[in-house]
This record gives sequence, structure tokens and C-alpha cells, in this order.
Amino acid sequence: MIQGTSSDVGKSLLVAGLCRAYARRGLKVAPFKAQNMSNNAAVTADSDLPPDADGAPQRGEIGRAQALQARAAGLAPSVHMNPVLLKPQAMVGSQVVLRGRALGNWPARHYHGLKPLLLPAVLDSYRRVAAEADLVLVEGAGSGTETHLRRSDIANMLFAGAADLPVVLLTDNDRGGAMAAVVGSWLLHTPAERARIRGFLVNKFRGQFALYEPACRTMTNVTGWPFLGAARWFDAAALLPAEDALALERPGRSAGGGLVVAVPQIDRVANFDDLDPLSAEPGVDLRWVKPGQPIPANADVVLLPGSKTTRSALEALRKQGWDIDILAHHRRGGRVVGICAGFQMLGRVVRDPEGLEGPAGETAGLGLLEVETTMTRDKKLVEVVATDARSGTRVTGYEMHMGRTTGAGLDRPWLRLDGVPEGAISADGRVMGGYIHGIFGADGYRRHWLAAMGGRASGLDHEEQVDRTLDALADQLEADLDLDALLALAR
Repeated sequence: MIQGTSSDVGKSLLVAGLCRAYARRGLKVAPFKAQNMSNNAAVTADSDLPPDADGAPQRGEIGRAQALQARAAGLAPSVHMNPVLLKPQAMVGSQVVLRGRALGNWPARHYHGLKPLLLPAVLDSYRRVAAEADLVLVEGAGSGTETHLRRSDIANMLFAGAADLPVVLLTDNDRGGAMAAVVGSWLLHTPAERARIRGFLVNKFRGQFALYEPACRTMTNVTGWPFLGAARWFDAAALLPAEDALALERPGRSAGGGLVVAVPQIDRVANFDDLDPLSAEPGVDLRWVKPGQPIPANADVVLLPGSKTTRSALEALRKQGWDIDILAHHRRGGRVVGICAGFQMLGRVVRDPEGLEGPAGETAGLGLLEVETTMTRDKKLVEVVATDARSGTRVTGYEMHMGRTTGAGLDRPWLRLDGVPEGAISADGRVMGGYIHGIFGADGYRRHWLAAMGGRASGLDHEEQVDRTLDALADQLEADLDLDALLALAR
């Protein structure tokens, strides 16, 4: 198990790199994370859900990080790799998803009482994963030394004890304070927990290690934990899907130039890795618009991404004045695109009569598409592999949403996937929206879409780029760390 001294120390990326490195050695490797908190999720082929009304198996969902780790290991993602997924819907509450099944929305104070009841299912999922693998790489959550959460923390030491896992502590050199973080962790752990930790790794290292080596000796002298190595900063990390919205706190502009795609950072933004293929295009200048900033007047396209809470995202959008910017952009002849919740926001109204995403009620949309959405309890989780009849290109992706959208705008669909209409497009052709996440990952369709937007498409193979980046990460870890010594810690 890789536990962190805090959130964002690089646990997810390190586990992904180790999955690829050990898989290349011929081991059957599997990732596992007991509990993840993220609105970036991926669809799995399995779930604990019964078949639908037509008898077809229903899909599940896990955190995007575990899906990437599964890919690095050469496995299909499974709900058992991340049995508990928390999808934040408010500052103090989340939707709780257990092995693909949404259990409802839980305030944090109530969820802490629920967690011990989830531990048997978590352990069962771990055992299922372990039964089919030579090596399981378990990722902790946040920091394992939060003493006020210890009794109900099913993702760190409580789980490590129940599954009898050796633990490696990971700290982050880039932010500073690594010595205090490691020593502080030792002080806060119980003697039994200290004994479970087999050593510590330093991540995101930059500079000359000879200058830093005395600090590592000090950490070992104080804690008794051996220093297991330092992993250098990985420059290409931005080419891999991000785990959660912490990634959006970093610079909000891609390295490309040309077609300007402005993306408002809406409330509870979800599945924003939809935009990674666009950001990687050299002919696209993708800019995340932070709260407090106006949507740039020179934007060619304004793209509204997914959100876990559509109505609150609309309210936040209006609070920032982005609704005025978007409508002005459209009047000037600009294009507007919405994906999932972004599609819902482009319609006339979003209704939530049962209060599934917050207080019951309805919120006016932007009115750029002739559609209306009503939130429903059923959640659609579907993988999409089809051909778009309009462009003649292959489309891949997935649907992951609550709510049913109706209206005359659906008579002008954005796509026709194997003849089935998907989404809506405005009468003037400059506004489009639909439910398919990951659509820009299909290289042929992305090139078609960029040309339609007035942009310049490249020959980028995005899927190949992700695999090449995972290989580069594994290469770097092979050079930086003693992977034989790390493997010897497993049992």
C-alpha cells in the first residue's frame, strides 16, 4: 500500500507508473483504492447492479485514477478496484457509490457513521482483485495520519490492518516540508501502525540529490523507517488524465495555439478529462476560465463541461457573469458546446422536483437549445462505440448522467450514432450539446469537429500518446527507484 503524507503527493501517478513497470516484467498487476473522492469517473463493464428492464447488464463506475492504473496494468477497469467512490455534490456532502450502485447523497457527518458498514464490501472487493493478481498495488486516500478520522478511515491504516498490508509512505518534495511531513506522520501513528510502515519514498524531486540526502538520513534516524528512494518530477504528467479537480488549480491554459476554446470552471466540474485530447492538440489553445475572470472575447468556442450538480453550476455561472459573456459570444457569431451537464445547462430549464442534487426546484438554463431536463433517480451508465452518420467517423466514449432531456431541439441531433440520434444542435448550427463523455478521444471525430469549428486538426493519436506516456513514467521509475527492493516488501 502506498499512503501519502497529504493529498496530491502523487500517489495515483506513482501507482500507475508502478503498475506499468511491474506489468512489463511479466507480473499480473492490479490496482486498488478502497475509497476515492472524485467527480472524474470512468465506466466499468461490471457492477453490483441487477440487469436492466431489457435484461442487459448494467455498468458501474470507478475513479478515473484507478481506470488509468488498470490501463497501465493491461486490465479492464472493474468496480472492485475502487469499491467506494464519493462524488462531491456540496461542501459537506457527496453521492456515495458502492461497487457501481449509487446509495444516495450523504452529508459528511453521516457518512463517517456509514463507513464501518462498508468495510466488509471493501475487503471482499480487495480479495476478489487479489485472487486474480500476482501483485496488488493499493493506493491510500489523502493522508493516513488524520487522527480524528482514524476510527472510520476505511482507505488507509484501518484497511491496511484488516488486509494485513505492508505500507510505504509517500511524501512530496516539490511543495516543501517533506521532513516535517514524514516525522509528523511517525509522531501521529500508533506503534502498531509505525511497524506496518516499511519505509518512505520522496516524490516529485527536483534538484541535486546529494544536497538532499542528509534530510533523508535525518528522517530515517528519527523514525527508524528506511529511505526507499526519490522519484524525480515527471514532466509529462499533464498528458495523463487527472484524478480530480485539484489539477485545475494549476495553470489553466494548454500549450497549443490557434483555435481558442474557453472552458468556464463551473461548480463541481466533473469528467473534465474529456478535454485532454483537445488540450493536447497543437492547433488548439484551450483555456480554463477561473472564477473571477471573464470569458475571453477572442474565444472561438465556449465549451461547458460536465458537473455533478447542474443547477448549482448554473447559479455559479450566473454569479460569475459568465452567462452574459456566453450569450454575447453567441450573438457575435461564436460557437457554444455543452457536454453532459453542460448540455443540460444550454437548455431552457433544469428541474429537480425530488431534490436529488440539492434543494428541490428548478433553474432557468441559458436558453440556447430548445430542450428541457428533469432530474431522475435512475443513472445512465453506458459505453458508446458507434459510427456518426453525419461525419462518417467512429465515436467512442460513455454516458454517465442522471436526468432525462426532452424538447424540439432533439429533432436536430448533434450526432447520429448507428442511426440513433444523440444530443441537440441549434437551428443556426452554432450551439451543440450531448451526453457523451470522451467524444474528443476518438481521433477521427476530433479532427472532424475541429475542422467544423474552424480549427486545424493534427495527426495526434491520443490513445497512443497516453500509452507512450505511461511507458515513459515506468522507464523513469525503473531508473529512479529500486523496484526489486520495493517488490520484495510485498507479501
